[in-house]
Order: sequence, then structure tokens, then C-alpha cells
Amino acid sequence: MPVIEWSEALQLGDAATDANHAEFCALLNAVADASDAQFIAALDAFIAHTEMHFADENAWMDAVEFPPRHCHRGEHDNVLALCREVRKRAAAGDMELGRRLVAELPAWFAQHVDVMDRMMTTYLAQFGPGARKNAAAEASA
Repeated sequence: MPVIEWSEALQLGDAATDANHAEFCALLNAVADASDAQFIAALDAFIAHTEMHFADENAWMDAVEFPPRHCHRGEHDNVLALCREVRKRAAAGDMELGRRLVAELPAWFAQHVDVMDRMMTTYLAQFGPGARKNAAAEASA
């Protein structure tokens, strides 16, 4: 049974954001479904995606100087730091902590999407698709 379901409630109508969020859900469910032997590899895939996902959003927010971007980025940084620390502890044998992270992330994610990401995508929509293209060009330069 999935710990989080990709649903209309999580969709913001922004293709790039929704694609990142759908993958976030799928990878978190893969971690939840992983055996203890597969847990670290599944968590590593989830963390790698989340690093890219958050980097995308951070670049988009910077490109349009989204006013609360520092608060939004702070949430990203805190969640990634937590995931990395839990990963270390799970790799050292604390699987209970790893499983607890997986159980707790869906509630955080739903709230983050509904408040932080909704504000971000609403603001980004004012700038059109060019804002993301500029962010992508700056990131690759």
C-alpha cells in the first residue's frame, strides 16, 4: 500500500512541478515498499531525485526573485539534511528511523505542496515559460 498517492489534491496545474511531484511520490513509495536489504538503494534514489527536484524549484524561484524564496529554500534544505542524516543512521542499522522518515514525509509533502509550492507556481505563472528557460540556462552555464 502506498504511503502517498499521486492525486488531484497534489496537482498544481504546472507541468514541470507536477512531474517532479509525481516522481517524488513514486520514489517515496518505492522506499516504503523496499525490503531492509533494498532500503538504502531506494532511499538513495529518492534523495537523488529530491536534490534535483529542489534544485529546479530553487533555480525557478531565483530566476523570478520570488519574494519568499529564502523560506521555501530553507524547507528544502532542512528536509534534505534530515533525509541525509536518516540515511546515515539507517545504513548503520537504524532501520526503524528510516521507516519513520518514510511514514512522516507524506504529511510534510502535502502541506509543502499546498502552501509553498502553490504560491511558487502561482507566482511563476505570471512570468510565463521563459522564466524557467532562463533558470535552466543559468544553471547549465
